[in-house]
Order: sequence, then structure tokens, then C-alpha cells
Amino acid sequence: MANTERRVLLSSSPHFSSPETAKRLMANVLIALAPAAAYGIALFGLPALLTIAVSVAAALASDAAFRLAIGQKPRVADLSAALTGVLLALVLPPSTPLWMTALGAVFAVVVAKEFFGGLGANVFNPALIGRAFLIMSFPAAITTWHKTVGFAGALTDATTTATPLNIIKLGGTMGDVAASVGSSDYASTLWTLFTGNRAGCIGESSILLILAGGAFLLITRTIDWRAPLAMIATTFLASWGFGMDPVFGILSGGVVFGAVFMATDYVSAPVTPTGKLLFGAGAGLVTALIRKWGGYPEGVTYGILMMNAIAPFLNRIVQKKYGWVAPKKEAAK
Repeated sequence: MANTERRVLLSSSPHFSSPETAKRLMANVLIALAPAAAYGIALFGLPALLTIAVSVAAALASDAAFRLAIGQKPRVADLSAALTGVLLALVLPPSTPLWMTALGAVFAVVVAKEFFGGLGANVFNPALIGRAFLIMSFPAAITTWHKTVGFAGALTDATTTATPLNIIKLGGTMGDVAASVGSSDYASTLWTLFTGNRAGCIGESSILLILAGGAFLLITRTIDWRAPLAMIATTFLASWGFGMDPVFGILSGGVVFGAVFMATDYVSAPVTPTGKLLFGAGAGLVTALIRKWGGYPEGVTYGILMMNAIAPFLNRIVQKKYGWVAPKKEAAK
């Protein structure tokens, strides 16, 4: 789908009916992210706070600088760059070097968004493109994890550990996962994963807080339920079908965060109801496939990005024709 055609679809949606509406919805997403972000800072301390601050600052600065360089008015006030910065930070390890975080934010805003024509024209989710760029460029740094240390603690080599997904990927058992999160049995391990006291990305730890943010977005009609539900359900079913623990698969890693905050992106995901269901299902299936047979223990980033690539096709499936009215049937003579 050409950028102009995509912009027509988006402009016909109530989400993009006006700049003020789009800004309000961006603000809603930032509000929904706040609990998970605050919890991540409480878990990992100052490094997490600095990662978020640097990512947002770099996203805002690069957005303004690029648009000034091409003779356009900066649009930092629309909150899209700030949202990209927050989303990127929350899917990074708290120990990510700050200069890498800044580089990822610049790449996300300039390359993944502005090079495609700016807000409303980007093909891929900018935050996930930034994360994918960092994974490919600095795999060791972006796959180094630390135990939760609290805000006053320090992330050192002595606190490095494996995430629950890493443990299983390397041949560990649920007993090993339980030991890593300080639980004694299977049920308490799942509860710990749900509430979120584990190693991982800054904003992905607490499924409870992510779901609370998702509920807020649904209540305020900021997002649609189809893509998140389809992604979570498909990941669950595919994990079960591939012989993996489906409950563990949902409660560990970034499935729920990706489903709520990434698969619902207004621009890079489909805008049609059927397209959203297929998008979420495809992202969930790819996630499970990568977890089972891929080289990385997590597949959410690539699952969503792969579906971003075919979102234009998904929009054409049972597509609503905006501005088209069916002709009235003539009365029988």
C-alpha cells in the first residue's frame, strides 16, 4: 500500500481525525506505560531511569534536528517521538550502555519513521526497529541481563543472570526458573512471573501492570482488542502445540507487552478489524516458532516486525471502503 493510500485509511479513522485527537491518544499510551516504567525503575534502579531518560531525550532531539535539517517544522509536541523513546527504553535491558540507547532512539526516529515520510507513513514500528538494530549491532550488550536489585542497588557483573526464557532455552527446567526468581513451586513461580520480580527488559517484568495499562487503553478506546487478544491466544496455542509450557510462555518474556503496546500501533499495524486479528495471530505464531527453533529465546520483536511488512496486504482483506456508499437498488417496476 502506498503511503498516500495508507494516510487516507488512517485519516478516516477516529484515531487520526485531528492532530489534537492523535496527541491525546499518544498521551493515553504514555499514561498506560507509566506503571510498568515506574515498576521497572523500582526493580533495576538508577540505570533503568537513565535508560528511559536518555532514550526519550535522544528521540526528541533527533526528531527536531532532522525536521529542521529538511526545512520542516519540528513536531515534538505531538508526543510521537517521546512515545517511541519510552517504548524503546522499556524493551531494553537496564544495563544497556547509554550511548547505545541514544543510538537506538536516533535510529528508531530518523530511519524507521522520518525516512519513510514521518508520522503516519512509517512501515515498521519505530521502537522495535530501534531494538532490532541494537540487537544486530550489539548482541552481547542487548542480551545481558541482571537480577532485580531495587532502586538503591547497583547492577554489577555479580548480579548478571539469565531470564526465565533463557533458562528454558538453554535446557533448564521450571525448577531452575523457580530458583532464579526465588520461588518454591510451579504455582508460586507463575505468580512471581505475573506480578513481575525477574530479570528482563525494563518494562516487561510485571504482566499485572501491563494488563492494567492495557485495560486503561481499552476503556479510553485508545486501542482495539483484536490484535492483542489474537497475539496472546495464538502464542498460547502455538506454544502448547509445539510442546512448550503455554502459561509460562505468556507470563515470561515480552508477549503481553508486545501485544498491548506494539501490536496496536496505529501506523504500522492494520487498521481493519480482520487485518488486526490476522496481524496478532501471525505475530503470535512467529513468536512461538522463534522461541522453539530460533537462535534467540525471544521472538516478539521479529514476530511483530514481520507482520508489519505484510500489514498493507492485511488491510486489503475485507477492507472497508472509506467514503464509498453502496448504490441504492432501483424499485421493481
